[in-house]
Amino acid sequence: MTTLYIDADACPVKEEVYRVARRCGLKVFVVSNAWINTPREPLIEQVVVDAGPDIADDWIAERAGVGDVVITSDIPLADRCLKSGAQAIKPNGQLFTPDSIGSALAGRMVGEHLRSIGVATSGPPPFSAADRSKFLQALDAAVVRAMRAAP
Repeated sequence: MTTLYIDADACPVKEEVYRVARRCGLKVFVVSNAWINTPREPLIEQVVVDAGPDIADDWIAERAGVGDVVITSDIPLADRCLKSGAQAIKPNGQLFTPDSIGSALAGRMVGEHLRSIGVATSGPPPFSAADRSKFLQALDAAVVRAMRAAP
């Protein structure tokens, strides 16, 4: 069965994921390092992991596989999920793909290097209504693909 995993810390599209999950009858894991107000419904489960770097990412990456969809902005997590056969989508609707993940990882490394030597870099643009709409379209398409691929 297709499962949705939300890398929930600072994710702006949790409600949209819940709506799609309800409509399609899909299980959702909301994974975070701290308690987040989550609907109390059988298909939506909150998972609070220990604090620490990559603990939530590890939890998701160890479980996501073929037929699953991961919602995250974390590029290394997306890479791990793609390698296990899951799909990965940013909250702005951008899909991580096997063809795009290499350049995303490289760009992340360049940004980290620039920041480490004191160069001021800009963060992501502000989240917009158009991003939310793109995300919903991308999630709907990913769910269809995932349900076809699910074992």
